[in-house]
Amino acid sequence: MVSVTVSGDTFIFEIKGFHKIWAMESKITISKENIIRAYQNKNEFTFWRGFRIPGTEIPGIITAGTFYKKGRNFWDVMNKKNALIVELKDNYYKKLIIEVENPEETMRVLNTK
Repeated sequence: MVSVTVSGDTFIFEIKGFHKIWAMESKITISKENIIRAYQNKNEFTFWRGFRIPGTEIPGIITAGTFYKKGRNFWDVMNKKNALIVELKDNYYKKLIIEVENPEETMRVLNTK
């Protein structure tokens, strides 16, 4: 699970609990100007997430870490219902595919310019 907070013109995506170990990441900081949009799309949750570099994947249970598929993407998802996709520009990651506590509220905050 990931929590999203705002600090000035920056969003801080903090990976919680044991997910830090599985994802091999603890925090991702993204400038507001680098976020294109945040959305939900079940079609992007395909069986193959990409090449894992590094991370953890147990099919049907957890996908966490960096995966390369049409660019470098960060995943931290156990429950697809609470997952959202954050599309980025000019950043190390092309997308963040993350599970959050309240997807609707998080999308609203991320999509506010």
